[in-house]
Amino acid sequence: MAADIIGVLIALQILVVAFVALHNWIPLGALNDLPAVRAEFPTGKLLLTTLSNLTPAAIGLGASIFYFRRGFPDWLIWYLWIFYLLACCGSLWAWWIPYFFGAGKKRIAREQALYRNTHSFLPERHGLRPNTLHVIFDVVTVAILITLAVLTAQAR
Repeated sequence: MAADIIGVLIALQILVVAFVALHNWIPLGALNDLPAVRAEFPTGKLLLTTLSNLTPAAIGLGASIFYFRRGFPDWLIWYLWIFYLLACCGSLWAWWIPYFFGAGKKRIAREQALYRNTHSFLPERHGLRPNTLHVIFDVVTVAILITLAVLTAQAR
């Protein structure tokens, strides 16, 4: 496996870990709306949600850093594939399917409350508009899958 491809993979994972760890905790201007998040998620629930999402991403990143110079074992490649495929499925379910095909009124109201004051460059569809920060996250996640595909092809 080429060190430069692994370096790209690690850099992309750092972005994911930083996003998951921080996007609901620190102000990012128009990219997030902390008062809306706090209204929806009490601190304990937000902490639990953050940790449950952060832990598998941090494990993948930590293992990737540990094996950077040694070569990735098969279990790590599988772990990263599974985790980031599930992350993509989660994004499809949470953002893109409702955006393109619609969602229930309760879901639309919740999403509007959480994200109406955040930046989005996409037009509203079905009462929803994925915000810029989550679009960036999704692009990074897809970039990780592409990088994993390159690594997998190189390993053959």
